[in-house]
Amino acid sequence: MNNTNNHDERIAKMTFASVYPHYLEKVEKKGRTREELLQVVEWLTGYDEKKVQELIEKKVDFELFFQNATLNPNAHLITGIICGYRIEEIANPLTQRVRYLDKLVDELAKGRKMEKILRVA
Repeated sequence: MNNTNNHDERIAKMTFASVYPHYLEKVEKKGRTREELLQVVEWLTGYDEKKVQELIEKKVDFELFFQNATLNPNAHLITGIICGYRIEEIANPLTQRVRYLDKLVDELAKGRKMEKILRVA
């Protein structure tokens, strides 16, 4: 991946609250639910619905969002291409984590089974 500090900084300072409505719209448009989206977010970050709502209300940026998250030990199994980048080749850890979330939301919207999205053996 052709990394630039500007790109990574922009992602770090983007608020979760500004992106979450787009995630929700994307999955609902494809017939998935808010509950399924929250399940995916909780699987990746450890944040339950109450904590997600609190982070939205506080307008935390992605840097703080992932700094306090407990990343799922199977997150490294999230591979593939999102936004034109191969996830496993992203050098910046924060950018990679944001792209993990993007990929999970994308898989949810595409109708993938929850067991596959959550990397259940």
